[in-house]
Amino acid sequence: MNETNDIVIDVRGLSKSFGGRTVVDDFSIQVRRGRIYGFLGPNGSGKTTTIRMLCGLLTPDGGSGTCLGYDLIRETAAIKRQVGYMTQRFSLYEDLSIRENLDFVARMYGVAERRRAVTTALERLGLANRQRQLAGELSGGWKQRLALAACILHAPKLLLLDEPTAGVDPKARREFWDQIHALAAGGLTVLVSTHYMDEAERCHEIAYLAYGRLLAQGTTDAVVRQAGLTTWTVSGGDVGGLAKRLAGVPGIEMVAPFGNALHVSGTDAARLEAAITQWRQDPAFTWAHSAPSLEDAFIHMMSRAADNFR
Repeated sequence: MNETNDIVIDVRGLSKSFGGRTVVDDFSIQVRRGRIYGFLGPNGSGKTTTIRMLCGLLTPDGGSGTCLGYDLIRETAAIKRQVGYMTQRFSLYEDLSIRENLDFVARMYGVAERRRAVTTALERLGLANRQRQLAGELSGGWKQRLALAACILHAPKLLLLDEPTAGVDPKARREFWDQIHALAAGGLTVLVSTHYMDEAERCHEIAYLAYGRLLAQGTTDAVVRQAGLTTWTVSGGDVGGLAKRLAGVPGIEMVAPFGNALHVSGTDAARLEAAITQWRQDPAFTWAHSAPSLEDAFIHMMSRAADNFR
């Protein structure tokens, strides 16, 4: 397969407004087959709107591009047939069993050899032993598995996950991501919106949106580098009181608590080091250079973004 055919999504200049307010502004991206692409940003940043435009579920006001080889504006019906969409809320029938829910979804999609497809999905997602259990009796993690099984029943080429692990315990979240990586290894392309930094780091690439604009994209390492931050970690003593004294000091652009320590960051390494000199001489505190985290980078970029509500 050549490089061009390997591009699943290729869009340029997408925009969308609601009620006179622009919620997505000049968004461009390329996504390759078998990649997990994470969309991050605060509430109202345009993540869900962007994902829906990328797969033909929402018509953009401006821009152009293709998804799965189809035109994003004129061939949305063809795109939708090859997309699996897992919403934030559990949307299957709680008074039906796991198998009954999957059988119903398979009938809706007109899946060939329906019973075999349902059995395969049950086994693939580890649901076979619970197939007679009512969906309403399942925990959040098992509901999540059922929802994912329903999304892949019709063998989509593109999977959309809208904050799929909200309210799910850490063990279930990890198991979910193992399943997503297995699907991607088989050639399925995944777009996922999330608020969790550890989930972002599980994606092959990420896009960070704030107030409707794309601020950064690429691998997590590349996005952190784009922020251009130098970071020091300080621990010991009254770090809460120290945070208040450091805030607003010229050269210090961000002070963020991390457990019993602080991350102190700035984009000018020399100015930052000069700004913290007096506190580094205090024996109550221990200072050390550290690599900026993805969260450090996002907080920094967010502080420089223009609010589209203003």
